[in-house]
Amino acid sequence: MTFSLVARDPACGELGVAVASKFPAVGALVPWVRAGVGAIATQAMMGPAYGSSGLQLLAEKVGAEAALRRLVAADGERDDRQVGIVDARGGVANWTGARCLDWAGARSGEGWTAQGNMLVSAATIDAVADSFARSADGDAPLADRLLAALLAGQAAGGDRRGQQAAALVVARAGGGYGGGDVVVDLRVDDHPEAVAELARLHGVHLTYFGTTPAEEWIVVDAALAGELAERLAERGYETGVLADDLFAWALWENLEERVDGAARIDPVVLAALRG
Repeated sequence: MTFSLVARDPACGELGVAVASKFPAVGALVPWVRAGVGAIATQAMMGPAYGSSGLQLLAEKVGAEAALRRLVAADGERDDRQVGIVDARGGVANWTGARCLDWAGARSGEGWTAQGNMLVSAATIDAVADSFARSADGDAPLADRLLAALLAGQAAGGDRRGQQAAALVVARAGGGYGGGDVVVDLRVDDHPEAVAELARLHGVHLTYFGTTPAEEWIVVDAALAGELAERLAERGYETGVLADDLFAWALWENLEERVDGAARIDPVVLAALRG
């Protein structure tokens, strides 16, 4: 009743899962991700132990294939399970139990595995896999690649019962807000177009927590400094210290991660202030 993609970015070590299903709040059960350890999707008859115990095995340096063998061997309901695992070294393993409902299956490549069950057809997983494989030569972040693949899978048919929920989780040690490990953690729990809604939420996430290359930041000359001070004053920020006022306003607007003094300004921040 679900399709997912589990992957590792070899360039930066990010690990992530993207998933969609006609199952409410699927993001609460399917994706399990730990920075520097691994990523797991447990679906069909979801088994939370595959996530918690699986990550523990990966943390103990048991590779993806060996970890999956242990998990499956210990599970009396293995034939009803579907699992995808990627470890911190890019090792990959997947399992589709014999009782998973058609269409059910998986495809995998270097550092990724895509799997699904109760799908319209194999075209869903083919689309997920092909999209992700094609993006390997680019420089898009892992979250963007996972989301693009999920959208491709939905466009190719997705869950044969329709849509309801979707999720995107990516982690990297120190790569998230405030130096935390969570790079992206977005969920759509109940929506008739869950994958498109997930894409919208990811766009919102990028506005607040994305990064603009340093060379694209705008130098704040005298004219722009005057404009910024005026716009900030209109909003009640007028201590006379531009950097302090800009940060105080950005903090209120949840844009503080995009502010670094007042000598230069992120175009996203400038557009929000002008808006």
